[in-house]
Amino acid sequence: MLMEASEILRGGCLCGAVNYAIRLDRLPPVYACHCLDCQTWSGSAFSIQCVMPEDVLDVAGDIEIYERKTPSGHRSLQRFCAHCHARIFNTNSLRPGIAVLRAGTLTRSDLVDVVGHIWAKRKQPWITIPDSVPSWPESAPTADFAVLVMPR
Repeated sequence: MLMEASEILRGGCLCGAVNYAIRLDRLPPVYACHCLDCQTWSGSAFSIQCVMPEDVLDVAGDIEIYERKTPSGHRSLQRFCAHCHARIFNTNSLRPGIAVLRAGTLTRSDLVDVVGHIWAKRKQPWITIPDSVPSWPESAPTADFAVLVMPR
Protein backbone atom coordinates (compact mmCIF):
# COMPACT_ATOMS: atom_id res chain seq x y z
CA MET A 1 0.00 0.00 0.00
CA LEU A 2 1.46 3.37 -1.01
CA MET A 3 0.89 6.02 1.64
CA GLU A 4 1.12 9.77 1.58
CA ALA A 5 4.54 10.80 2.85
CA SER A 6 3.02 13.24 5.33
CA GLU A 7 1.01 10.43 6.93
CA ILE A 8 3.75 7.93 7.59
CA LEU A 9 7.01 9.87 7.77
CA ARG A 10 6.40 11.61 11.09
CA GLY A 11 6.42 10.43 14.65
CA GLY A 12 7.47 11.07 18.19
CA CYS A 13 7.40 10.00 21.77
CA LEU A 14 4.48 9.23 24.07
CA CYS A 15 4.42 12.60 25.85
CA GLY A 16 4.92 14.70 22.70
CA ALA A 17 8.17 16.35 23.84
CA VAL A 18 10.12 14.72 20.97
CA ASN A 19 8.96 14.76 17.35
CA TYR A 20 10.66 13.75 14.14
CA ALA A 21 10.26 13.84 10.39
CA ILE A 22 11.92 11.52 7.87
CA ARG A 23 13.14 13.22 4.70
CA LEU A 24 12.44 10.35 2.30
CA ASP A 25 9.75 9.77 -0.33
CA ARG A 26 8.52 6.68 1.48
CA LEU A 27 9.10 4.78 4.68
CA PRO A 28 11.97 2.29 4.52
CA PRO A 29 10.94 -1.35 4.94
CA VAL A 30 10.07 -2.33 8.51
CA TYR A 31 11.32 -5.52 10.17
CA ALA A 32 10.50 -7.23 13.44
CA CYS A 33 13.17 -8.34 15.89
CA HIS A 34 12.28 -11.04 18.40
CA CYS A 35 15.61 -11.11 20.29
CA LEU A 36 15.65 -11.05 24.06
CA ASP A 37 17.13 -7.52 24.11
CA CYS A 38 14.25 -6.16 21.99
CA GLN A 39 11.72 -7.98 24.14
CA THR A 40 13.26 -6.51 27.28
CA TRP A 41 13.68 -2.97 25.86
CA SER A 42 10.13 -2.86 24.52
CA GLY A 43 8.46 -4.75 27.34
CA SER A 44 6.70 -6.69 24.60
CA ALA A 45 7.11 -9.72 22.36
CA PHE A 46 9.23 -7.96 19.70
CA SER A 47 10.15 -4.56 18.32
CA ILE A 48 9.48 -3.16 14.87
CA GLN A 49 12.22 -1.07 13.32
CA CYS A 50 13.34 0.52 10.08
CA VAL A 51 16.82 1.40 8.89
CA MET A 52 17.69 4.68 7.20
CA PRO A 53 20.58 7.10 6.70
CA GLU A 54 20.91 9.09 9.92
CA ASP A 55 20.99 12.39 8.02
CA VAL A 56 17.39 11.98 6.72
CA LEU A 57 16.00 11.93 10.28
CA ASP A 58 15.14 15.40 11.65
CA VAL A 59 14.52 15.14 15.39
CA ALA A 60 13.27 18.00 17.57
CA GLY A 61 12.94 17.93 21.34
CA ASP A 62 14.84 17.00 24.44
CA ILE A 63 16.73 13.80 23.58
CA GLU A 64 18.91 11.87 26.00
CA ILE A 65 21.48 9.29 24.95
CA TYR A 66 22.18 5.97 26.60
CA GLU A 67 25.45 4.42 25.45
CA ARG A 68 25.69 0.66 25.49
CA LYS A 69 28.61 -1.53 24.51
CA THR A 70 27.39 -4.47 22.42
CA PRO A 71 28.64 -8.04 23.01
CA SER A 72 30.81 -7.61 19.88
CA GLY A 73 32.43 -4.49 21.39
CA HIS A 74 30.70 -1.82 19.29
CA ARG A 75 29.07 1.31 20.71
CA SER A 76 25.29 1.53 20.48
CA LEU A 77 23.84 4.98 21.15
CA GLN A 78 20.17 4.81 22.10
CA ARG A 79 18.20 8.07 21.74
CA PHE A 80 15.11 8.51 23.89
CA CYS A 81 12.82 11.25 25.13
CA ALA A 82 14.29 12.93 28.20
CA HIS A 83 10.81 13.15 29.73
CA CYS A 84 8.80 9.98 29.01
CA HIS A 85 11.85 7.84 28.08
CA ALA A 86 10.32 6.48 24.89
CA ARG A 87 13.15 5.07 22.77
CA ILE A 88 13.13 6.76 19.35
CA PHE A 89 16.19 5.48 17.45
CA ASN A 90 19.73 4.24 17.81
CA THR A 91 23.02 4.26 15.95
CA ASN A 92 25.89 1.82 16.19
CA SER A 93 29.62 2.30 15.61
CA LEU A 94 29.51 -0.84 13.43
CA ARG A 95 27.32 1.03 10.91
CA PRO A 96 28.30 4.73 10.95
CA GLY A 97 25.69 7.07 9.49
CA ILE A 98 22.83 4.56 9.80
CA ALA A 99 19.87 5.08 12.15
CA VAL A 100 17.51 2.35 13.36
CA LEU A 101 14.15 3.95 14.07
CA ARG A 102 11.57 2.33 16.36
CA ALA A 103 8.66 2.07 13.93
CA GLY A 104 6.18 1.96 16.80
CA THR A 105 6.91 5.68 17.34
CA LEU A 106 5.53 6.57 13.90
CA THR A 107 2.33 8.62 13.99
CA ARG A 108 0.74 6.07 11.64
CA SER A 109 2.48 2.89 12.80
CA ASP A 110 -0.72 1.07 11.87
CA LEU A 111 0.25 1.52 8.20
CA VAL A 112 3.60 -0.28 8.33
CA ASP A 113 4.12 -3.60 6.61
CA VAL A 114 6.69 -5.91 8.23
CA VAL A 115 8.92 -7.36 5.50
CA GLY A 116 11.01 -9.72 7.62
CA HIS A 117 11.64 -11.19 11.07
CA ILE A 118 14.98 -11.72 12.79
CA TRP A 119 15.77 -13.78 15.87
CA ALA A 120 12.67 -15.87 15.20
CA LYS A 121 14.00 -18.64 17.43
CA ARG A 122 13.24 -16.29 20.36
CA LYS A 123 9.71 -15.38 19.23
CA GLN A 124 6.85 -16.02 21.58
CA PRO A 125 5.12 -19.34 20.81
CA TRP A 126 1.77 -17.65 20.17
CA ILE A 127 3.20 -15.53 17.31
CA THR A 128 2.86 -16.95 13.80
CA ILE A 129 5.11 -15.56 11.09
CA PRO A 130 3.46 -15.84 7.67
CA ASP A 131 5.22 -18.25 5.31
CA SER A 132 5.41 -15.47 2.72
CA VAL A 133 7.57 -13.23 4.98
CA PRO A 134 11.30 -13.98 5.26
CA SER A 135 12.57 -14.90 8.71
CA TRP A 136 15.84 -16.04 10.24
CA PRO A 137 16.41 -17.93 13.51
CA GLU A 138 19.03 -15.35 14.53
CA SER A 139 20.45 -12.33 12.69
CA ALA A 140 19.98 -12.41 8.94
CA PRO A 141 23.08 -12.64 6.72
CA THR A 142 24.27 -9.08 6.13
CA ALA A 143 23.75 -9.10 2.35
CA ASP A 144 20.23 -10.57 2.62
CA PHE A 145 19.26 -8.16 5.38
CA ALA A 146 20.61 -5.10 3.52
CA VAL A 147 18.55 -5.97 0.42
CA LEU A 148 15.47 -6.44 2.60
CA VAL A 149 15.60 -3.34 4.79
CA MET A 150 17.66 -0.57 3.19
CA PRO A 151 15.69 2.31 1.68
CA ARG A 152 15.12 1.90 -2.02
